[in-house]
Formats: sequence, C-alpha cells, structure tokens
Amino acid sequence: MRRENKKSNRIGLALILTAALLMAGCGQTDGAAGDAADSAIETTDLETAEQTEDAAADAEAASDAEKSKETSADGTEDASQTETESQVATAAEMAEVVDVVEEDMVPVTADKLVDGTYSVQVDSSSTMFKIASCELTVADGKMTATMTMGGTGYQYVYMGTGEQAVAAGEEDYISYVETEAGEHTFTVPVDALDAAIDCTAFSKKKEKWYDRTLVFRADSLPTDAFADGVIITASDLQLQDGEYTVNVTLEGGSGRSSVESPAKLSVVNGAASATIVWSSKNYDYMKVDGVQYDNENPDGNSTFVIPVTGFDCKLPVIGDTTAMSTPYEIEYTLQFDSDSIQKVE
Repeated sequence: MRRENKKSNRIGLALILTAALLMAGCGQTDGAAGDAADSAIETTDLETAEQTEDAAADAEAASDAEKSKETSADGTEDASQTETESQVATAAEMAEVVDVVEEDMVPVTADKLVDGTYSVQVDSSSTMFKIASCELTVADGKMTATMTMGGTGYQYVYMGTGEQAVAAGEEDYISYVETEAGEHTFTVPVDALDAAIDCTAFSKKKEKWYDRTLVFRADSLPTDAFADGVIITASDLQLQDGEYTVNVTLEGGSGRSSVESPAKLSVVNGAASATIVWSSKNYDYMKVDGVQYDNENPDGNSTFVIPVTGFDCKLPVIGDTTAMSTPYEIEYTLQFDSDSIQKVE
C-alpha cells in the first residue's frame, strides 16, 4: 500500500510541475508559477517527511518490541530472582555470623573412625541455631549425626545453602522428629569432621531459610573412636620407658588460663602420662575420657597427672574450677608436640 502511495505522489508531482510550466508559458505571472512550484516542493517535502516519519515509527516500533521482549525476559528473571531472595534470609536478617572453622583443622572422614555411636560437639556459625547435644553414628563407611535442638523454631533443614534449598524439592528437606520430651531432632549426613558443612534451616515463624555453617569437632570424640594409626601414640613414636619433657598447648575456656610448657612426660610399660601444672590453684579435678583425676598439689598451682593418649592432635579434657561461686566444669583441649620430646638424662 505504501509503495502505491509513493508512485501516485510521484505522478501527481510530475503533473503539477507540467501545469506550472504551461502556466508560465501562457503568460501566467511568475508569482503564480512560483506558488505552483512551491506547492510541488511542499508536496515533495511532505512526502519525504512522511517517509522519514514512517521509517522512524517503524524503527521505534521495532525497538519497542525488542525492548518489550527484553523487559519481559528481564522481568521474568528478576521476578524469579526476587522470589528466591524473598525465601532466603539476608545477612541483615540474621544474627552475627561466627567463624567456626579453625586454620589448622584437617578433615576427618568416616574411614578414620571406628564404627559406633559417639557424643560429638557441633559448632554453629549462628547463636540462633542452638544444638543442645548431638550423637554421631559411624557405620559402613558413612557418618550421620542426630542433632537435638535447643528450641522448636525450625521446620526443616537442608544440607546446602538456602538458595539451593529453594531450588530443590520438598522431598529433599530433612524434617524434625519430636522426642517424648518434646525436643526436636534432625538427623543429617556428615561428610567429614573438622570441616565446614553448609546447612540451612527453615524458620516456621519467618518462613525463610537461614544459612548456617556447622563443624562437627573431631577433638570432642574419645580417642578409642579413631582407627589404628590415625592418632600418634607413644608406641608409634617408639618411646622407651623413662622420663621426658614435651611441649603442650592449652586451648579453650576464656583464654586466661594456661599450663606450664614443656611438661613432664613419663612412659611406663609403653603408656605415656603428663604432669599438667596450671597457672591457677582453682582447679580441683580434671577429666580425660570420662575418668576423673584429682589435684595433687592443694597448696599451690593445681597439678594433675593425666594419660597422654595421642600426640600432635587436640585431646579433649575438662577442668573443674572453684574460682566461681559454684564449681564449674570447663572444656579444654591439650595438644602434645611429638617433635619437641626430649629425653631427661
């Protein structure tokens, strides 16, 4: 249709120009001829303007269509992204995040443990995700942990991030089990101890996923939970019966207490024990693997002789302090450095 209009316009223009020339030849005034010529030029200008406007309109329409297409695509993506974000709590909505991974941690997998069920300490990056107690089960080369929560505010957990949980199906969520005491427990897979594990929890009240980082601590397990060769013993070091010194490092508690280092190390019938002298006189007993050892120096700094079941690893111990209004058990770890062992002549 537009091509036909353009053709008609060209024909009309030719006729007008011819008429203008004839009028000029018949003695019509220059003004009339000029008007006719101007009219013809005006028509040409109109046609050009119309063509330009049409082209611009076509370009704009195409551009609008493309923009509409892009907006539609972006809008869909943004909507999907917004929907995902709305189901996952932001950093501003969460409690302060605590770093629970220590630099010297080495992952401990199931093959380094003896099959069985053990009490295990779990560190959480959020104080809002409170784990009252936890049992680790090792069987057939795999580990699972049953976490007893300090509250009942979470409906599901998912081993991953909140974003991954939203993308996953509800069949992948881990629901709580309520105990007879009304506590909520979640049983989750554990790939390794002493390693950061992503875990997100769905709040019943907020209806959002809250991201956490969990660390199941190997140093909270008893030494007999580890397979042969995992923990270095006095026998592995071929220590002969006798007296030695060894550097020892204490961690845990408030950080204000310390122990003397190097410590006295005794080996009798292949079994090692260490004399631990505290910087305080306020400890009345220590516990190692559930066995209690009493203070042997009541008139001075608290002193204990305890077994050394392993070297170059963190051994969990408990120190009971009487410095407070009531006695209080505090969890610590001791690490004995095998490279520092010196024979006492």
